[in-house]
Amino acid sequence: MNPTPVPLIPRSLLFGNPQRTSPRLSPDGNYLAYLAPDGNGVLQVWQRTLGAADDRMLTADRKRGIRLFVWTFDGEHLIYLQDAEGDENWHLFSVGLSTGIIRDLTPFHGIQAQLVGLDPNRPHEALVAMNLQDRSRFDVYRLDLRTGAVELDTQNPGNVIGWTADAQLRVRAAQAALPDGGANLLVRGDADQPWEILIQWGPEDEGHALAFSEDGATLYVAGSHHYNSQRALAVNLETREEQVLAQDPDYDCAEFLIHPLRRTVQAVTFIRERLRWQVLDPEIEPDLKQLQAVRSGDCQIVSRDLADRRWIAAFTTDDGPVYYYVFDRGSRNSEFLFSSQPGLEGLALASMQPIRVPARDGLTLHGYLTLPVEAAPRSLPTVLLVHGGPWARDTWGYRADVQWLANRGYAVLQLNFRGSTGYGKQFLHAGDREWAGAMHTDLLDGVDWLVRQGIADPERIGIMGGSYGGYATLVALTFTPEVFACGVDLVGPSNLLTLLETIPPYWKPLRALFYQRVGNAETEPEFLRSRSPFFFADRICKPLLIGQGANDPRVKQNESDQIVGALRAAAIPVEYLIYSDEGHGFARPENRLHFYACAEAFLARQLHGRYEPATEITGHSATVA
Repeated sequence: MNPTPVPLIPRSLLFGNPQRTSPRLSPDGNYLAYLAPDGNGVLQVWQRTLGAADDRMLTADRKRGIRLFVWTFDGEHLIYLQDAEGDENWHLFSVGLSTGIIRDLTPFHGIQAQLVGLDPNRPHEALVAMNLQDRSRFDVYRLDLRTGAVELDTQNPGNVIGWTADAQLRVRAAQAALPDGGANLLVRGDADQPWEILIQWGPEDEGHALAFSEDGATLYVAGSHHYNSQRALAVNLETREEQVLAQDPDYDCAEFLIHPLRRTVQAVTFIRERLRWQVLDPEIEPDLKQLQAVRSGDCQIVSRDLADRRWIAAFTTDDGPVYYYVFDRGSRNSEFLFSSQPGLEGLALASMQPIRVPARDGLTLHGYLTLPVEAAPRSLPTVLLVHGGPWARDTWGYRADVQWLANRGYAVLQLNFRGSTGYGKQFLHAGDREWAGAMHTDLLDGVDWLVRQGIADPERIGIMGGSYGGYATLVALTFTPEVFACGVDLVGPSNLLTLLETIPPYWKPLRALFYQRVGNAETEPEFLRSRSPFFFADRICKPLLIGQGANDPRVKQNESDQIVGALRAAAIPVEYLIYSDEGHGFARPENRLHFYACAEAFLARQLHGRYEPATEITGHSATVA
C-alpha cells in the first residue's frame, strides 16, 4: 500500500517573499534593520528598537524590492542598492533615519555603483566604485553622506577589478586582471604612493584581498598560490611574509569572521558537505560553542555591533526556514528573533543528503540528493538541477526550488561538476574548456549513478537550471537528447560566440579569464561553435521550456531568442516566456510565481509528477513569445 501523499505546499509559500529576513544590528547595538514586504508585497527595509515592538518601514521602493542594505556609522543613515528592471546598474541610495529622506547618492545614468568601504573612523563618508568615466572600468569616489557630494578618490588604470580600503578609509589594495587570466594583488602605503605588487596569481590560482588590520600593516588575503585550495593568509606588508591562518587541503576558505574594531581574523569557515568553522581566536570559542548548541543547523554570524556585545546568528537548515537569534556575549544568552518563513515550520519538508559520485575519469564529484518525503526511493521521476556560474557551487540548506520539486514527487540531484568552486584549484580548472565536454559528462555520470541505485526512472529524467544551468539544459537536449525527457532553461546562453561578444563592458578586464576557461572567441571560433547548443538546435526532440529576463545584462535576450528562432524554423515546438521587467533571474515574486507555475505544469506533463493547479497570477510581466 502506498503511503498517504504529503499535502502540496503552495507555490505562493515557496516562491513568495520571506516574511522577514536579513536582520542587521546597528553599530551601537540598539536597533535592528531587516527586510520585509510592505502592504503591496514589495520588500522594504524596516527598523525596530532591539527588544521592542516599534517596527517601522524606512524605504519606499515601488516595484522590485530591496535585497542589499547596510548601516552607516554616522547614526543618521542607512544605505541600500537598487537597480532598474533587472539591468544590474545598481545605484546607491541613503535613507535618513530621523528625516525619512531618501536620496540617490549615485544619480548618474547608465552606471553601476559598488560599495567599497565604510568605517567608524570616517563615519560621514563612504567609498564607492563607479564606471562613471568609462563603462568598462570602475574608479573609486568618496561620498559625503551628509551632503551627497561626490569626489574622485582613486582612478582605475584600466584593469583593476576590485578595491580594498584600510581602517582610515584609504584605498590601499587593488586587484588587477592580467592578460593571461591571472591577477596581481597591488598595495600602496597611501594615496600619493605608487602601487607595488604584493602577490602575483597565475591563471591557475585564485585569490583576493579581504581587509587590512587595524594598524594597516597587515593585509588579510584568501589565496591558492603554493597550495591546492584557497587558504586564509595574513601578509606582513613590510616583510611580505605570509602567515597561514587557516587551511584545508581539499576545500577553499569561505567566510572570515573579523573583529569590527580590532580588525583581527577570529574564525574562518570552510564549506565541505556542510559548513565548518576553524576558530583562531580563543576569546570567541566559548561563544561559538554556546551558539551551536542553540538549535540544529549550520550556524553563521551575520551581524555584530561595534562593541562586540551582541551578535546575530543565522541557523540554516535543509528542511525549514532560516532561524535568527540575537546572542548576548556577556550572558551568553540567545534570544529568538524570527524565522524567514514561519509558514514552512512544521511542514513535511525533505532532507538534503550529501553524496559522492565517481566521474568516468576517476574524479570524485560531490553533490546533494533530495528525495520526496512520502515516496519509496525507487524508480522516481527525477530532476537534475544544475547550478549557475559555472564558477559557483551548490551547498547544503533550504532551497525553495529543491523543496518544490521534492514535494511534487521528484528526486532532485544537485551535482557540483568539475569547474565548480570551493573544492580547490585542481577541481576548478579540471573544468577549463570543458563546457559541453567533461562538465556535461559529469552530469551524465550523476544521472547514471542515480539509475544504477534504482532511484531514478530512466524514462522520466528532466534537467533544469539557470544561467550556466540553463546552458547545461540546452547542451543536454542537443548533445544527449536520448538521456532526458525534457528540459527547463532559465536565462541560459545558447551560443558561446555571442555570449562572449556581448558581455557587459565592465567585464572587459575579465575577458582573458573567460577565454582561458571557456575558449578564445578571437582565435578559435569553431571550437566555441562546437560547444554551442544553438548550432545543434535541430537535434532537440524533447520538450523544452525557456524563461528569459528582457533586461539581462549577462545573458542577453538574444541568447534565448536565437535558439527559439532556430527551433521554430525547424518546426520544433518550444515554450518561451519573456519577462519584461527582469534581468538575470526573477526578483519580483509575481514573476517567480508565474514562471514556476508554468514550469510545474510543464514538468507534470512530461515526467508525471504532482502539481498544484494553476491560479490566476496578477502583476506578472510575462509574454508568451
